[in-house]
Amino acid sequence: MVSRGVLVTGASRGIGRAVAVAFAESGDRVAVHYSSNRADAEETLRQLPGTGHALIGGDIGSPEEAEAIVATAVEGLGTVDVLVNNAAVNIAHPLADISYADWQQAWRKTLDVNLFGTANVSYCAARHMIDKGVAGRIINIGSRGAFRGEPDHPAYGASKAGVHALGQTLAVYLGPYGIAVASVAPGFVATERVAHRVTDEVRAQSPFDRVAEPAEIASAVKYLASPEATWSSGAVLNVNGASYLH
Repeated sequence: MVSRGVLVTGASRGIGRAVAVAFAESGDRVAVHYSSNRADAEETLRQLPGTGHALIGGDIGSPEEAEAIVATAVEGLGTVDVLVNNAAVNIAHPLADISYADWQQAWRKTLDVNLFGTANVSYCAARHMIDKGVAGRIINIGSRGAFRGEPDHPAYGASKAGVHALGQTLAVYLGPYGIAVASVAPGFVATERVAHRVTDEVRAQSPFDRVAEPAEIASAVKYLASPEATWSSGAVLNVNGASYLH
């Protein structure tokens, strides 16, 4: 397969790192994006086999920085053939326990990054693909929480539902340009960020009595970004170990 340029947002740890590694193992050139954790992003970069990779910092919650992230990825990789929208924040804000001001702040920050940031990075990457005639791929990391609900993290659940809807809308719009768009909806994944929330009760939500490994999510992302998965454009693929069916 011809080496592709792949931009992975939020690739400093967890799912993002696993996705970056999976593409690099296939010979692709990967732009490892991070928001603030440069040290972990540099570790991701060190783990990537092959050459031609890039490290890119920036806050996708800022429209200007989102645009710069894509431009820097294009410059560093030569092109962006695949965009993986993984960067996200997950702020606890249970309604009965916080002030109205804190409620508003949690919603603004979450939507700025998870939804508006994803939309802005997608716009910039898609415009590059259209202008260069690239039959690209955009893969979004959504969440089971968009369907199951996130009682203590309502903005996160709502933002991921928006990400799923955004992906389906872009799939319809971008199809005539040869660009396929799809999303994955993981349940709990064994990452550093949610390790404190993975209890026996959480594991028991799946009949496999465990949570996902990051590499299992990366495998689904890699498939959806493949030429063979063109006809899956518009799909929201559940990758949750049968922990929530709908």
